[in-house]
Amino acid sequence: MKLREHRVSLRGDRVVLRPMMEGDWAIVAKWETDPEIIHWADTGIVTYRTLEEVRQIFRAVSQHALCFIVELGGRPIGDGWLQEMNLEKLLRAYHGLDCRRIDLVIGEKDLWGRGLGVDIIRTLARFAFEQEKADMVFGITGDYNERSQGAFMKAGFSLVMKLEELPLGRAKLSYVFAVAKSAFTV
Repeated sequence: MKLREHRVSLRGDRVVLRPMMEGDWAIVAKWETDPEIIHWADTGIVTYRTLEEVRQIFRAVSQHALCFIVELGGRPIGDGWLQEMNLEKLLRAYHGLDCRRIDLVIGEKDLWGRGLGVDIIRTLARFAFEQEKADMVFGITGDYNERSQGAFMKAGFSLVMKLEELPLGRAKLSYVFAVAKSAFTV
């Protein structure tokens, strides 16, 4: 399976989200195989991923998502995607609505805590509502990832649910943040 590519580019207040391409694996691998970044991005027991595992994840997700490389001043700094909701519990709770999910990583650690996540989240949510005609957009974070929780809240999302995680993972709970189209303001 290949990465499903697209031609959508998005501009936030500070960041640009450009389409992820098959030629971006070296960029993505720098972040997605780093144990410290995986710690914050994955609530499970994963502590390391190979490049091949990263390729498999992104190629599978891209079949139902738009995957992006995030740039700041032309410098690749992270990745993310806007995905069709894939969690049954949320699909049941919001039955009949077009629900999307944002996942993102700021891979350049020197840029952590500078509000770039908020810009990425707002940019993807605006696109989801204005172009994709989504009804709800969600973000899901581990209970220990306060920086990510804060970014979703600053972007206008509210905590709507807590999901129990597997006993062996880092997170005991995943926090589900959401914003409805009618409540989203930029």
